Amino acid sequence: MEQEQQQLNELLMIRRRKLEELRNRGVEPFGQKFEADYYSADIIGNFDTLESREVTVAGRLISIRSHGKAAFAHLQDYRGQIQIYLRQDQVGEEQYEIFDFVDIGDFIGVVGDVFKTRKGEVTVNVKKYTYLAKALRPLPEKWHGLKDIELRYRQRYVDLIVNEEVKQTFIDRSRIISAMRELLNEWGFLEVETPIMQTIAGGALARPFVTHHNALDIKLFLRIATELHLKRLLVGGLDKVYEIGRIFRNEGISTIHNPEFTSVEIYQNYADYEDMMKITENLVCQIAQKVFGTGKISFQGKEVDLTPPWPRETMIDVVRKYSGVDFSQISDDQSAFEAARKAGLELDKGLPWGEVLYLFFEEFCEEQLLDPIFVTEFPIEVSPLAKKLPSDPRLTLRFEGFIAGWEIANAFTELNDPIDQRERFEQQLGKREAGDDEAHVMDNDFINALEHGMPPAGGLGIGIDRLVMLLTDNISIRDVILFPTLKPRAGGE
Repeated sequence: MEQEQQQLNELLMIRRRKLEELRNRGVEPFGQKFEADYYSADIIGNFDTLESREVTVAGRLISIRSHGKAAFAHLQDYRGQIQIYLRQDQVGEEQYEIFDFVDIGDFIGVVGDVFKTRKGEVTVNVKKYTYLAKALRPLPEKWHGLKDIELRYRQRYVDLIVNEEVKQTFIDRSRIISAMRELLNEWGFLEVETPIMQTIAGGALARPFVTHHNALDIKLFLRIATELHLKRLLVGGLDKVYEIGRIFRNEGISTIHNPEFTSVEIYQNYADYEDMMKITENLVCQIAQKVFGTGKISFQGKEVDLTPPWPRETMIDVVRKYSGVDFSQISDDQSAFEAARKAGLELDKGLPWGEVLYLFFEEFCEEQLLDPIFVTEFPIEVSPLAKKLPSDPRLTLRFEGFIAGWEIANAFTELNDPIDQRERFEQQLGKREAGDDEAHVMDNDFINALEHGMPPAGGLGIGIDRLVMLLTDNISIRDVILFPTLKPRAGGE
């Protein structure tokens, strides 16, 4: 390790000396505006029309091969790479000598004619070049071989330079979000914005981040969901709304959890969770078709068919299938506790029937749900904002959509009865008093909004990061968030 650091320090010093030599020769290593008229891919793809024509291109040098009075190099830009060819008799002796101080990683702008080498590679024959930026640190030679995988996330800027597939993932992420917006707008939904800092953290069962507003001398919370503000808009008469935005939850980090993530929440008056199922399956499938040209994707070597309709199964049926325990035959809390104990689950006595059912689902079922499926009828204890199932008030009109063992969508027929909602909040307050700091808080203003009347409505939330993971075949959320949350290293890195 010490030897590697010494070698790095020597390379850094060499580059600094080259920087000074460039300035001594009257060359500014950090240049000005440069207008390129083509990307590399445009030149390569349109060679037949551009052959022998002059083009202007700019990018980062990623390879250099000198041969006496000539040199080949590869220039990398946003759209790919292209070879350039410099000859001393073409650019002049002075300019060619200056090229000796160019390093891999430097940015240059090039003007030259397009031709093909004898090996058939499209190349720009350089007439002149301009220095745009000197790289004072070398690029890693074998980025994939680094033992410290977190370094890729900590130095995403380098990861993007040397790993084309990483850059493509984030291009695809942007296209996925754009396609989502296009579809929702086409379907008549209005995009809105709601507060990120809130006086009450509501809309989900999660622990918030806390901050303080000095001028007002009040505690504020980074939002854990957009739900309650969006439903206030339904009360106000906006029939179909959605918001794509950042959500913050003070929770653990894993391959599918990051404290800061992106979601879309969608709400529609006069709808229910059946309508939300149709929106979910059509939205996911049509995004895939728009971005990747197919509703059938490959995830970790397995084909996943996103074509609607997706199967619907109740949580009780799914738990029976994968655990062998039939909660339709268990009617009381004590019997549910005994069933959990026999199944090897460790839990506190006194948990209600619905929470035990949900624990069975988490423990035995979620990872089994590989093909697209909607799991319906969640227990009321874990669904404080969903309307009760008319035939069984222990359950709610709620579903979650699962693909590849991940929850990617959560939706309800929204609870619009202010009296019932207040009682649910009060039950959640009891949990908080018992030590559950993820239980929902009382939101009197939201109750006040419901008392003004909210029509029957359906609401849906989709985790965009997990959707991107699925569609781009990535198994870690860190691979689809440009700058994931990481524990700082010593020295503040």
